[in-house]
Amino acid sequence: MDINSVFASQKFSAAKEILKPAPDTDLPDQVINKVQSFADTLKATEETAISAMTGKADNAALVQAIAQTELAVETVVTVRDKVVQAYQEILRMPI
Repeated sequence: MDINSVFASQKFSAAKEILKPAPDTDLPDQVINKVQSFADTLKATEETAISAMTGKADNAALVQAIAQTELAVETVVTVRDKVVQAYQEILRMPI
């Protein structure tokens, strides 16, 4: 199996999990949970990078952590773009 297809499959699975709504929580709670998950991903990647620099983690773990962070950042940027787009649509509405 090609490494690009494996990487794409991992990103798709992660994105599907991130975007799946929680059934019993309100929107503000979901947003808080997703922001906390994003912060946790960044913190884990930072810890893995530090471990890799000190020789305590291998390069594969570092690459995987960076890929997870890249996916998280892409997701946050997409959400931000959608929020800005919705805000611009509201501004265009006649009063």
